[in-house]
Amino acid sequence: MTTALDALKQTGTVVVSDSGDFESIDVYKPQDATTNPSLILQAAGKPAYQRLINNAVEYAKKKGGDLDSQVNTAIDRLLVEFGKEILAIIPGRVSTEVDARLSFDKEATKAKAKELIALYESVGIKKDRILIKIASTWEGIQAARELERDDGIHCNLTLLFGFGQAVACAEAGVTLISPFVGRILDWHKKNKPGPDYANEKDPGVQSVQKIFNYYKQHGYKTIVMGASFRNTGEIKALAGVDFLTISPSLLEELKNDASPVPKRLDAEAAASSVQKLEKVTFIDNEPEFRWTLLQDQMAFDKLHEGIKKFAEDGETLKSLLRQKLSA
Repeated sequence: MTTALDALKQTGTVVVSDSGDFESIDVYKPQDATTNPSLILQAAGKPAYQRLINNAVEYAKKKGGDLDSQVNTAIDRLLVEFGKEILAIIPGRVSTEVDARLSFDKEATKAKAKELIALYESVGIKKDRILIKIASTWEGIQAARELERDDGIHCNLTLLFGFGQAVACAEAGVTLISPFVGRILDWHKKNKPGPDYANEKDPGVQSVQKIFNYYKQHGYKTIVMGASFRNTGEIKALAGVDFLTISPSLLEELKNDASPVPKRLDAEAAASSVQKLEKVTFIDNEPEFRWTLLQDQMAFDKLHEGIKKFAEDGETLKSLLRQKLSA
């Protein structure tokens, strides 16, 4: 039996696991994996992963410094411990996120990215297997631009909700973007309830379709990786997009689904389409970028809400490590 998961892969879409739970990742044979502070926090609560927490704590204690310094050292090491375990399972790359509290600080974001890459290299993982995950703020996009150009560090620009963010990321030459589908749907259901938002009518799906078509029409190499799904209908509606990062629960649904998954997005068709999307630019125009983001209430709301949530989960993870270090 050909499963919907197999059929999705056959459309040319690369399947990525959206999880910090690497024991579940191996089941679905994804190429890549993405993590974030919320996913790592969920996984860290499971007994199977206590050894990784212990490794991070021991490493931080050996590094020394005051308690705050040790906590910061431990959380970076913990992210790398998870990444290393995931990379032993998958053939491709893992995304590791920079502290969300640095989302409005270009230089601090760059410094943290380099620290994470150095930590990975210290455990034998080369930088070409890592994507540094950065929020799609003005500062984050500029940091990624410089990391890609000057340091050869590949970046995944996350918490992407607006078209202007996507354009700036492509212009910055980032390796990959993660436009969030389900969170866009959440916002519309809350703020504009009523319409049937299923499949192609889903505003999150429509957002990714537009970004994909724009990139292909204007020759941008940045990978479009749809993320944050609420149902398999959203996933199927984007079959053919470059990458999709999918939670284990939805991967399981696709694995148990025998229905066909026709290709919905096609790079060649988009590039040759007579319906061209007008080329715009934001990368060197900060006021215009900020104004465009502000005009898109959904994108503005969800970007800042997402940063806040990731930062809160990061702080919860730090509290857990602080307790271990103080014991």
